[in-house]
Amino acid sequence: MGQTVIKLKPEEMKRLVNHYSPYRESNKPPYSVLSATLNGCKITAYESGKVMFQGADHHKEASKWGTSSKTNSKSAKTPTKNVPDFINRDHIGSDEAGTGDYFGPITVAAVYATERQQALLRELGVKDSKTMKDPTIKSIVKDILKTDIVYSSLTLNNEKYNKLQRRGWSQGRMKAWMHHHAIKNVLNKLDGSINPSGILIDQFCKPEIFHNHVKATGETSHTGLTFMTKAESYSTSVAAASMIARYRFIYEMNRLSKDVGFELQKGASKVVDQQIKRIIDIKGQNYLNQVAKVHFANTQKAQAK
Repeated sequence: MGQTVIKLKPEEMKRLVNHYSPYRESNKPPYSVLSATLNGCKITAYESGKVMFQGADHHKEASKWGTSSKTNSKSAKTPTKNVPDFINRDHIGSDEAGTGDYFGPITVAAVYATERQQALLRELGVKDSKTMKDPTIKSIVKDILKTDIVYSSLTLNNEKYNKLQRRGWSQGRMKAWMHHHAIKNVLNKLDGSINPSGILIDQFCKPEIFHNHVKATGETSHTGLTFMTKAESYSTSVAAASMIARYRFIYEMNRLSKDVGFELQKGASKVVDQQIKRIIDIKGQNYLNQVAKVHFANTQKAQAK
């Protein structure tokens, strides 16, 4: 289904709402002021001033009100290498956070969103989380969680992470295991009543290695998986999953910081090395197991200080 999005001023929005009120539908998406259908074209007006036209003659209907700020359709979309054909249809997307941070857990989220829900997510500000600061992510995710998307988020705490690592699990296997279960949880919530057009994972290893990782955990990998690097830049479902995963990671980092007694640094910098030394001096070496990925080289660097 093609769509056109325009941006209107308050006075223009009032005129549009009055015009389509006779065709108003009782159910409207969150943060919208109007949902109506006229001659096969669905019109959704949002509080932000954006109006989305979908379906029959969407561009023609939108042109009555202003210049389009974004037009999407299957035929109009510029082909991009390796972009799956289901990217603008309903699909599941998954992504993770915390893998490169010494302190804190790994978090993974999977999101199923329909075409309509993806449009709403974009309206709420969903995009690649790497382009946003944490306070912005937290604010947007709070709105995401109020919508009717189907999602699952998983957290691998540091104690279990370190236990698995000592058992010979690579971080890649842990991530594959978490992605597999997050997707499985979403599919279970859909309960077989919906068959997603696709499942897209933000690629962190070759597909065959991912499947081998899942097999090594005793599970059978899902069929029909698609892998794509920087998938959050193309898929709204993956972008939403990325933001939810980051939100959960931030939450856990704040909780751990309270336990430690000072704000833990994200990443794996020299500042992190200094904080490791401080934690060892205050709470002892064993305490790191509760808050950190202790196999990172930062541990040895801090001990050598």
